[in-house]
Amino acid sequence: MANPKLLAVLVLLQVITLHIHGVASSTANKHVPKPSGGRCHISGFLYGKAGKCNKENGSDCCIPRHRYPQFRCSPPVSSKTVATLTLNSFARGGDGGGPSFCDDRYHKDSELVVALSTGWLRLDGTRRCNKMIRISGNRRSLLAKVVDECDSVHGCDKEHNFEPPCANNIVDGSPAVWKALGLNKNVGKFKITWSDV
Repeated sequence: MANPKLLAVLVLLQVITLHIHGVASSTANKHVPKPSGGRCHISGFLYGKAGKCNKENGSDCCIPRHRYPQFRCSPPVSSKTVATLTLNSFARGGDGGGPSFCDDRYHKDSELVVALSTGWLRLDGTRRCNKMIRISGNRRSLLAKVVDECDSVHGCDKEHNFEPPCANNIVDGSPAVWKALGLNKNVGKFKITWSDV
């Protein structure tokens, strides 16, 4: 039979360890995205490099030598997939960087277009390039065309506007998407749901 005092000490150490871990993880890095649901976990880290970052639409620019999480997956897609809507300009000279991944074109801010996190765009077995998705939020709904990838693996380079990799649950919408949902662009992020059409 185990020594009761020894068991009490072990339980106390576990509580202290959990408490310290919780404090460390909550204060460690404000740039670490919180993955949403599903079975998708951080697959690695990218160390930041600074460069000429277009800060239009509140872009989060890389910090040198800062560790950014990478995701090679996204949460499972359902009829109401929970996501974070962010703002992006797909226009030439906008904060989206180069031309869109899916069609190698730029898109006007007046077009209803989005980028999806890497796992949702092409790694979950469903190709969503140039397909329509339904986005719901703020008691409104719309159809938007998927034209780009919000890269969850690469970043902190010219191609990615020197921004960190995206979280695994991002729908990066054009100003027209934000307007159609009746959202203030200054909010920066908004919880939505989306689904395939």
